[in-house]
Amino acid sequence: MELTPRPGRRTRLILALVAAGVLLILAGVGVYGLLAGPRRDAPVDPVPSSSSTPAPVETFPAADEPAALRLTHDPERFARSVAATLFTWDAGAGYGPLDIADVLLEAAETTTGEQNGLASDIAGYLPTSSAWAQLRGYATRQSLTIESIGVPDGWADALAQARPGQLLPGTTAFTIDATRHRTGIWNGQQIASEHPVAFTVFIVCSPPAPEFSTGPCRLLRLSQLDNPLR
Repeated sequence: MELTPRPGRRTRLILALVAAGVLLILAGVGVYGLLAGPRRDAPVDPVPSSSSTPAPVETFPAADEPAALRLTHDPERFARSVAATLFTWDAGAGYGPLDIADVLLEAAETTTGEQNGLASDIAGYLPTSSAWAQLRGYATRQSLTIESIGVPDGWADALAQARPGQLLPGTTAFTIDATRHRTGIWNGQQIASEHPVAFTVFIVCSPPAPEFSTGPCRLLRLSQLDNPLR
């Protein structure tokens, strides 16, 4: 009998429950309603906020294994790393969506009770297992180019509306406008496509010591894909 769980087993269980519909994640519960802001019925064309920075443009290539998160105290670098892990993959490389989710959930902020919600967020960005199997058949690879990243203007409103103690010190948000690139093989021919994406990464990066802990940034939640905070 196995006494010691393998790394990632708990996070895989969370994702399995999400996929099965066992976890009912309500956007208005916890801090997520505050973080995400009002939901729109349909996505609109992405318009960078005035706080977004158009440079430097950065491209993350498809990865032969789930892209590791950068353990850093720099909020923007961490947000970029989260984006790279979410969007760069190779469906034929021998891993799957749950392996990608494991990497992200290992970096989750554990003190806010938002881990199940984060698992649901992540599942909304990744192909399902059946879709992944089809993508593998076409040798599909995905990469990401970030065109702009910045703290959205709406984040100031979220901070103003937060109750005392509702948000951890160092909680912040980065809205990313990017392009998702896919390549694959169809009827023996190399094909490629690209699609604009926009999303917000909510993270916790502790302020410097000695006032607070100096652990690396942690992942709190993700907005709906193409429904970022602006």
